[in-house]
Amino acid sequence: MDTLIGREPEIRLLKEYTTSGHAEFVAIYGRRRVGKTFLVKSLFENSLAFSMTGIINGKMSEQMEAFVDALLDFSGNAVEKPRTWMEAFRQLKLHLKSEVKKNKPCVLFFDEVSSMDTQRSGFLRALGYFWNSWASMQSNLTLIVCSSATSWMIKHVINDKGGLHDRVTHEIHLHPFTLKETEQYLISRNFQWDRMSILKTYMSLGGIPYYLGMLRSNESFAMNIDRLFFSENEELRREYRRLYSTLFDSPDSYIAIVGELAKMRSGLTRDELCSKLKIQSSGTLSDKLEDLVNCDIIRKYPVREKKIKTTSAIYQLTDFYSLFYHIFIPRAEAETNYWTNHIGTPEVNTWCGLCFEKVCMAHVNQIRQALHIDRIATKFYSWRSKGESPKAQIDMVLERADGVSNIVEIKFSETEYAQQNDESLKLRRRINLFRQQTGAKETLWPTLITTYGLKEGMHSDDFVSVLTLDDLFA
Repeated sequence: MDTLIGREPEIRLLKEYTTSGHAEFVAIYGRRRVGKTFLVKSLFENSLAFSMTGIINGKMSEQMEAFVDALLDFSGNAVEKPRTWMEAFRQLKLHLKSEVKKNKPCVLFFDEVSSMDTQRSGFLRALGYFWNSWASMQSNLTLIVCSSATSWMIKHVINDKGGLHDRVTHEIHLHPFTLKETEQYLISRNFQWDRMSILKTYMSLGGIPYYLGMLRSNESFAMNIDRLFFSENEELRREYRRLYSTLFDSPDSYIAIVGELAKMRSGLTRDELCSKLKIQSSGTLSDKLEDLVNCDIIRKYPVREKKIKTTSAIYQLTDFYSLFYHIFIPRAEAETNYWTNHIGTPEVNTWCGLCFEKVCMAHVNQIRQALHIDRIATKFYSWRSKGESPKAQIDMVLERADGVSNIVEIKFSETEYAQQNDESLKLRRRINLFRQQTGAKETLWPTLITTYGLKEGMHSDDFVSVLTLDDLFA
């Protein structure tokens, strides 16, 4: 099995839960391919008392066959195929009675648990009865359930109103890798890439371990992208539909939302999104947006006017893979070396600038650390003006509890960034509009994040602080 990279907070929590001295019910969720199964199986490789993986789109009879095979693997005893999940959990309890008597943690793992909940199967009721009647009273037992169907997990397990109501003791939202974890992963696979290549990889695939595992160390970044997206095999072009079909029962409406957000660099409000989709605002739309947020596909951030408002929040696409797909796949058609042939073109350069902004948004903790404000309470958001032509936008505002706000400019560059006169004037205009329209009384510090630093020049003193790509790898 490959080495477990990163995930230090999750590892610490899971070890804490399994040695807590009382029964634990842990729900782990996150987008497809993010590494949920690998985390659990790597960490508890030698201490699982039982583990079963649901068969995606499998019938109940097939799920029961999978259960029998799993029980045989862990108990060494063949059992009759159960007719119901109540009977299956009764067989599991017989196996576990000897396991819980051992002086060590007893870990149960149900992977792709949503697949087991087939129509009229009674799986959730049986799981609830198993937990409430016996498992919850075993002081060294930890039940871990996991699924890529994030919305299902939250609705039917974490927020269940039936037998599992308030039974989950802990939940873990497993997010994509950070830049640093991505670098560690690639180094572990013998990649000798510079950080710019790693950044562009992150902007294309996101920090998704499964996608990163498709890369070849003897190919350049461009060669890998051509092979994965634009070759005859094009594995990651076909992945798009699978991703959304796995996450959601009715993927088309979610894909439509993502498609509209992919067109708008600064994101869309709920009302703007309804207008683009030609639908009425409703609770159904709220649920879908929340599902996409929970799957790390989009983010929701508040808007600051005279005060911070969540009711007029902006939704922005943050899944790098989905954004890359929407920008480039429709343009590529049958061009097998599309990426190599378009390096340095305006469309690729625009994508670099857009995605570098999103990378910075995904690494706010690293930015706060580099600015030495990680111990200061901080809110962060983007801002765009109202009623002005042209519109003004600030990439990131870090509003701090010490009476200072960092007004952050984010600039992607293949070399040192040189602040030109027109950009200097635009920066001043944005800051002035921000103060006028928000009523900001705090000190505003212009801050630059760029890849290779700021070139000395006439306007290099525009910024109080300058961060580089290396700071994002903290």
